[in-house]
Amino acid sequence: MNDPQSYRPSNIPTDPGVYRFFDKNGQVIYVGKAKNLKNRLNSYFQKNLLEKTHRMVHTAVRVDWTVVNSEVEALQLEFTWIKSENPKFNIQFKDDKSYPYLAVSLKEDYPRLFISRAKKRPGVKYFGPYAHAWALRSTFDVLQKIYPIRSCSDSNFARAAKSKRQCLLGDIGKCSAPCVNWVSKEEHLTIAKNLVKFVDSNPDDISKQLEIDMAKASENEEFERAAKIRDQISAIERSNETAGSMLSQNFSADLIATYEETTHVGVTLFTVRHGRVVGSRSWIMDRADVLEDQSIVEAALTRIYSEIEAPSEILVDNLPESSAIIEEWLQQKFEKKISISVPQRGEKVEVIATVKRNAHQALIQYLSKRSNDAAVSGKALEEIASALDLAELPLRIECFDISNTQGTNMVASMVVFEDGQIKKSDYRRFAIADEAGFDDTRAMHHVLTRRLKRYLAEREVDHEEVLVAGGARSKFAYPPQLIVVDGGAPQVAAAARALAELGISDIALCGLAKRLEEVWLPDNKEPVIFPRHSEGLYLLQRIRDEAHRFAITFHRSKRSAMMLESFLDDITQLGESRRAALLSKFGSIASLKKASIEDIGAIPGIGEKTARLIHESIESQSINGYSVNMETGEIS
Repeated sequence: MNDPQSYRPSNIPTDPGVYRFFDKNGQVIYVGKAKNLKNRLNSYFQKNLLEKTHRMVHTAVRVDWTVVNSEVEALQLEFTWIKSENPKFNIQFKDDKSYPYLAVSLKEDYPRLFISRAKKRPGVKYFGPYAHAWALRSTFDVLQKIYPIRSCSDSNFARAAKSKRQCLLGDIGKCSAPCVNWVSKEEHLTIAKNLVKFVDSNPDDISKQLEIDMAKASENEEFERAAKIRDQISAIERSNETAGSMLSQNFSADLIATYEETTHVGVTLFTVRHGRVVGSRSWIMDRADVLEDQSIVEAALTRIYSEIEAPSEILVDNLPESSAIIEEWLQQKFEKKISISVPQRGEKVEVIATVKRNAHQALIQYLSKRSNDAAVSGKALEEIASALDLAELPLRIECFDISNTQGTNMVASMVVFEDGQIKKSDYRRFAIADEAGFDDTRAMHHVLTRRLKRYLAEREVDHEEVLVAGGARSKFAYPPQLIVVDGGAPQVAAAARALAELGISDIALCGLAKRLEEVWLPDNKEPVIFPRHSEGLYLLQRIRDEAHRFAITFHRSKRSAMMLESFLDDITQLGESRRAALLSKFGSIASLKKASIEDIGAIPGIGEKTARLIHESIESQSINGYSVNMETGEIS
């Protein structure tokens, strides 16, 4: 690590500009912009820097800057250098997938319609991206019927021109065959321009004009031409249905939303034109490489509109502080008025919420794939071992959580992660007697005692003999390297007491409190604070959340079964054996509600008459005067 004071510059100008930090190999590691270079650069050489900024300035060995005339020019130059240098401490975006575009090569002598996933080329008009390739292919097919420009390769076009024989697309009406002079070069260019206008415009306007043209052709007794126009109108309507019109037709905008997790951020763009969502695209950003003062939305805006043309209206879920500067930059870049805003009401708010849900889903998919990465899991385990001062990596981690309803129906869950991955076969759940008067801490002590007593008992068994005899080693025989409890200092103290009473000192223990994501250790008055975006904290959160999910699921099933038993007690025609049979078969009101009268009547001892009575009682959805949610078993 380098001392930043060794390269701290002097005589820094107060003008706006762009600055670059370099590492010892001469590589640019960070590019930034500033309204006042002196104030901004001096801030990097102060004490008490935030973690990532501290790491960046200690990695660098020098810094330089370039003065420009305005903040807008600084934004333009900053993005140019970020794109060319790809500095590791600037925000990096990862595409969730490669989306296809509809493309028209307008600069060619005979423009061509094609689908492309490649990097954009000058002279080609792109539309999209399209979220679904099948929808794009359907649109492509319809467009060929409405505007039959060529879609063949240059070699096929040259071959057809030389042989004076059009290809199959010409024969079936999907190409105007300029290769054999069915239309002139100018006429073919006009068709291509009309296609671009159609895709860029409201299809209803095109349809109205075509209806006028069809009526005129019919009046002039040009019935063949009128029939072709009629088919074009039909194709346009089909294309409009394929695109999925769901918003008002005067709504055209780009919508950008983000969804943040501990380690990554999902960014999603929806492209809406004339009330149709014509494309969507998502990126994933690693927060470990983001300096604390960087704006995610600002980075998204500059990244996105370096690749595609900006519309007149851009809607975001979170307005960056530099939105006015970005607006000015975009207006200069695209030579039109552009606004950036946060929607406040109506359909725009609903759509931006949908965009945010898509950003969340993109992030879930990325993190799901990433969680199976052994390198990532190894790094997380190393961070946990280092922060908690463990003697070895916690290759097996068990997490415990308590769930109850005001002290009743109390249950506990135990989930297991091995090598940073879920191991569901070792999950366990514990029912806790309500009459014992347990609270959360006593319940935690009780459950840990039960689990660890099983471990101590299994430890004494000769497992070699069990395996030779064809048996299997008990799941409780494997000791964890780390026990995690859901809670803070009180829960950790209760768990530590259970370990001490059983004389176990070789298993590490910690608790993860939800409020501030603090990690508590036994006998420590202060919690361990993990870096906010660390892989270790993210793994602990995943384990804690999985334990909570598992506990809640068990708690709901137990509560629902109790409610079913109470409900069946109120039906006088049911005796003890019948109630036991129903509980054994269905287990909850939700399961019983889904069953038909025939299914209920098929249970031995029930019969059709009693089954009908049970079914009618359930349909009332009322127990002792309270409304019941049949899906979850909750009383409201």
